[in-house]
Amino acid sequence: MAVDFHSQIEQETSRRDFLKTSSLLGFGALTAGSLISDTQLSAGVQKKAAPEKNKLSLAAYSFHRYMKQSWPKPRPKKTPVTMNIMDFVRYCGELKLDGCELTSYYFPNPVSNDYLRQTKDLAGSLGLEVSGTAIGNDFCLPKGAARDAQLKMTRQWIDYSAALGAPVIRIFAGRVPKGGNETEAIKMCQKGINESLKYAEQKGVSLALENHGGITSTPEQMMRIIDGVNKAPNFGINFDSGNFRTEDPYADLKKIAPLAINAQIKVEMGMRGKEVPADIPRIIKILKDAHYKNFIVLEYEAKEEPKEAIPGYINELRKLV
Repeated sequence: MAVDFHSQIEQETSRRDFLKTSSLLGFGALTAGSLISDTQLSAGVQKKAAPEKNKLSLAAYSFHRYMKQSWPKPRPKKTPVTMNIMDFVRYCGELKLDGCELTSYYFPNPVSNDYLRQTKDLAGSLGLEVSGTAIGNDFCLPKGAARDAQLKMTRQWIDYSAALGAPVIRIFAGRVPKGGNETEAIKMCQKGINESLKYAEQKGVSLALENHGGITSTPEQMMRIIDGVNKAPNFGINFDSGNFRTEDPYADLKKIAPLAINAQIKVEMGMRGKEVPADIPRIIKILKDAHYKNFIVLEYEAKEEPKEAIPGYINELRKLV
């Protein structure tokens, strides 16, 4: 018999209900008696009240074809590098957006404090918030040097996000290692999230787990992961509208929307593995019905030239939010 996970989210007094309640408060509110000090809340996450309406942001990943990737490791490019993070922030300013999502991949490695400060100052001078960052972590790795490196990189980006004033980091679960199995991969993922959440809470940063294929290909898989994550006001889901390649991705998006603390909107859907134009109004309605209150982030991945296509989609989103 099929399990109605959306109903469970609505009814169970469980880990999922805690997340739902926290997501309705923006990025969560610290529980009474918390020992987190004001100085540690460097990103101001837990103090941020839910806005009356959603704000708009754009993901730097939208220009991945033109930017040099240095995180988590350098990746050779087939196209010329014609853009960097600073250029991207200026472009968001030109579009008069509310925010910019700064994908970690395109920052210099290592990142200097000066670069972080300059990026934050540039965004502020253009009237932009840093709506979030995004990392390419893998928490499914077994114990050892490779796993330690992933956890270290996550802590680094928690620090960088706090310095940038970013309230949330989009994280991945990872993938089943060669020769491994999904059950063990989920356990390792849960451990990685729990360890990282402790550090992130000290820095005032939230972690948002994305539906990104592999062991997060379906809502049911995501809930199995979440059920082993410790209760924390700074954890939730990164709702990626284009990543469920299932029979009914819209229905599956409805199941995870109540737990969303960050939302990335794609202009295409991978229905049954085939890319088709997304019903953006329907996606926004799913988020509104779930009382989502945080940033709506356009993550453009279609074939058309980004600078030609993005303004039109931003205008459409402005009307919808």
